Amino acid sequence: MQVFVDADACPAVIKDMLFRAAQRTRMTVTLVANQYLRTPPSPFIKSIQVPAGFDAADARIVELVTSGDLVITADIPLAAAVLDKAAHALDPRGNWFTRENIQERLTMRDVSDQLRSAGIDTGGPAPFSTRDSKAFAGQLDRFLARHGTARRETNE
Repeated sequence: MQVFVDADACPAVIKDMLFRAAQRTRMTVTLVANQYLRTPPSPFIKSIQVPAGFDAADARIVELVTSGDLVITADIPLAAAVLDKAAHALDPRGNWFTRENIQERLTMRDVSDQLRSAGIDTGGPAPFSTRDSKAFAGQLDRFLARHGTARRETNE
């Protein structure tokens, strides 16, 4: 199992949690972005810089992700593509994208896009908070407890 991060808009506190988890569990965390990313030196932490362009990072993540991997993203269409590949998708606020909720989230995203293009202010998401980072940490820890052990054992 690997972790891929849609890193352009991922909060620094979430990246730091993932860096610590990579070291602790010896799993690979790969950040994908269209800009240079500074990462701590580690054999378990990688970064991929993709060319600037609409959804270039998303396309690279979809290309690399395999069944069982974890993708950290707030991008709903990317999460849908990840789920189609039998991988897991978690947003930086600690909310899971699932087969049960992805269609509703895509629909709500489309409605919000239509409202914005009609000139209606939809307000956008709330600012990222300490509560969000704690929710993410809890979900990540539970996920790694369930899924991370098999990979660690095969690498030791």
